[in-house]
Amino acid sequence: MLCDFCHKNIATIHLTELVGGKITEIHICSNCARSKASQINENIDISNFLEGFIEDLTKTDKTEAGYKCSNCGMSYLDFKKKGRFGCANCYISFKKLLLPLLRKIHGSTTHVGKVPKKIDKEVLYELRLKNLKVSLERAIQLEEYEEAAKIRDEIKKVEEKRKDV
Repeated sequence: MLCDFCHKNIATIHLTELVGGKITEIHICSNCARSKASQINENIDISNFLEGFIEDLTKTDKTEAGYKCSNCGMSYLDFKKKGRFGCANCYISFKKLLLPLLRKIHGSTTHVGKVPKKIDKEVLYELRLKNLKVSLERAIQLEEYEEAAKIRDEIKKVEEKRKDV
């Protein structure tokens, strides 16, 4: 998990605070913890220090307040409070805000997890082709023709492998 402050280093310190039934988690790398610790003088107790971390992370960005789902009307702030979306369209409505969040939590915005062992190779090729074709269309729309050519070549390779199955 990446550090909540620098978003670059792996978090080595994990803090959880429960206040009024609301759980707030903070994940900090050793570099950020060291820099924050250097800001403490001997007269400040550790609880005040930790509150400062939580205040930094719970401040609401003014741009977040303006996002609402066009389908169900849920705001991004509602999502942050509940931790769940109101409908499938929320993923599209909040995409701009979700990508950095996913990158922060998982280190990537692309799923690289496991697939079922018994999944048919044909299905895997179909999924790969579908994703490549979407990427190809996007590259063409953005006029990234060199990237589109690479994707086209990759599609041909996958189709050849698929024939061998």
